Amino acid sequence: MNFEAFMETALYHPEHGYYTSISNIGKKGDFYTSPHLHPIFGAMLSRQLQEMWRELGTPPAFHIVEMGAGMGYLAKDILGYLKGQAKDFFDCIQYTIVEISPALKAEQQRLLKEFNDKTCWVSGMKELSVVSGCFLTNELLDAFPVKMVEMDDELMEVYVTVDNGELKELKLPCSKEVKEYFKEFSIALPKGFRTEVNLKVHKWIRDVSERLKEGFLLTIDYGYSTADYYSEERNKGSLLCYYKHRINEDPYQNIGIQDITAHVNFSSLKRWGEDAGLKAIGFCSQGTFLVSLGIDEVIAELYEDSAQYASEIAKIKGLIIPGGIGETHKVMCQYKGNRNPALRGFSLRNQKKVL
Repeated sequence: MNFEAFMETALYHPEHGYYTSISNIGKKGDFYTSPHLHPIFGAMLSRQLQEMWRELGTPPAFHIVEMGAGMGYLAKDILGYLKGQAKDFFDCIQYTIVEISPALKAEQQRLLKEFNDKTCWVSGMKELSVVSGCFLTNELLDAFPVKMVEMDDELMEVYVTVDNGELKELKLPCSKEVKEYFKEFSIALPKGFRTEVNLKVHKWIRDVSERLKEGFLLTIDYGYSTADYYSEERNKGSLLCYYKHRINEDPYQNIGIQDITAHVNFSSLKRWGEDAGLKAIGFCSQGTFLVSLGIDEVIAELYEDSAQYASEIAKIKGLIIPGGIGETHKVMCQYKGNRNPALRGFSLRNQKKVL
C-alpha cells in the first residue's frame, strides 16, 4: 500500500487505529493541545466567534461546527465562557461536533452534558445540513493521511510492503495527481529531497464549503506556506510521531499506539479554498492571534483577583510565547459570503500575503 493508506490504517482503523482510543490524548497520553494547556484558549476563540456573529449581522442562529474535537475540552471552554460572559450570543449558538470515534463521542457527551440543549453530534460531513456560522478545527489537518514522496531521477512515491515479516519501504513513480500538485504550486525538489503531500485537504475543504451557506472556516494547526514547507532546510519533510510525549520519526514502530502527523501547507488550503468559494481573510501565528484578540483583557477579567494568578499566567504563556505552540501553530480564517469582514484576531499582523 502507499504510505497514505498505511497512515490512514494506523490512525483510523475502527478497532486498532490510534484515534479510536481515548487514552492517547491529553497529559497522560501521547500529546496535548492548546485546550489542555489552559481554558483561556477556548475563551479567546469565544471572543473571535462572537465577533464573527456580529460580522454576519447577529443572526438568530449561529452554528459552530467543530471537527476533530478530541475529548471535548475546547467545546466545553467555549460554551462555558459564552454562557457566563456573552449570554446574547450563547442563546443563538448550536454547537455540532463531527466525530467518527464512538469512544470519543461518548467521552465528549459526558464532558458536555451540562450543554445538552446546545450540542449535537454527527459521524461525518455528509450528515451535516447547510448552515451559517463557523467551522472550527484545532490540530485536525495535521492528522490527515499524507502521501510520502522523494526525488530521485524522477519524483517517486513511497509505498509500504512486507519483507521477511518486516515492514519495508518501496519507491515507485508518482501518480499523475501528485505530479499535478507540484506543478500547481510551482515546487521543484532537488535530488534526495523527501517530503509529504496532503491531497485529502482538497476534498475536505470542498465539503466544508458545500455545507457553509455563509460564514467562516477557522483552522488552527502546525504548518507553513508552500515556500517554507518545501524549502531546503526541510529536505527530510515534516512527518513526526508521538508516543508517550516523546517525539520520533519512525512511523513503522508502535503502530496503532503512536500518533503520526505532518505539517499543513496553508498555501494549498488558501488556493483550494478559493476554488471552493472560501476567501482567505487572515493568517498569523497563534501567539499573535491571541494577543490581537486581547488575551491580556481576558486574563484580567477572569484571573486578576485569583489567588492562583501567578500559576495561571505561567500556564497561559505556553499558548503565546515564541519557541512553543504560540509560534509553531498558525491560525487561518477563510470566509464565504458577500460581506467584507475584518476580524480582531488578525489586526496586529496579518500575513495572508505570504500564502
